[in-house]
Amino acid sequence: MTRFEGAPASEILSWAIGTYGNGFAIATSFQKEGMVILDLALRISRNVRVFTLDTGRLPDETYSMMETVRQRYGVRIETVFPDRADVEQLVQIHGPNLFYDSVPGRERCCEIRKVRPLERKLATLQAWATGLRRDQAETRAGIAKVEQAADGRVKICPLADWTAAAIDEYIVRHGVPVHPLYARGYASIGCAPCTRAIEPGEDERAGRWWWEQDYHKECGIHFSSDGSIRRA
Repeated sequence: MTRFEGAPASEILSWAIGTYGNGFAIATSFQKEGMVILDLALRISRNVRVFTLDTGRLPDETYSMMETVRQRYGVRIETVFPDRADVEQLVQIHGPNLFYDSVPGRERCCEIRKVRPLERKLATLQAWATGLRRDQAETRAGIAKVEQAADGRVKICPLADWTAAAIDEYIVRHGVPVHPLYARGYASIGCAPCTRAIEPGEDERAGRWWWEQDYHKECGIHFSSDGSIRRA
């Protein structure tokens, strides 16, 4: 869907909302990008669906953001949890912190807590929006603003060509709520044990799985383990 490459984010979201209605939802972890998409979309329609993945290992500040969003925007957040039996088996076999042991261990944890729950949710939707930006990481440089998967589901990245500065400018101009961990030096926020603040000069993704060296800093939702784009 290359016709959307030159379109502004608000136009793309307006099209998605008008085209797919209740079959469209915004996925957010309440980071800056997701909050900008949410704010943009709710200026178009107050009936936009919003969902988030609760992995069971999120920082307390993320739960605070859920409540902030609910109160500020009046949005009912659809919370998606991992399968209980899958998590119990994972922890019983590999322990609660298997992600520190190896890359395959970390990928296994992400698969159970994030990838599978997302796949279940997407199976109920025709289209979804997420906050990927091309300048966040090398793996993300080639993402499209609107892309249709083989099964017909449409993935929308309306902020693909936005910079971090553009995100911040929008947030300030519109008074968009900001996740509290940004004030503590975080630039990318995920599960509590797998995320840290970054040092001056580090890229935005440096705080994710920081103990891994020379490896793609992705959880498997958007990209496969080799860094290639996951068609979902």
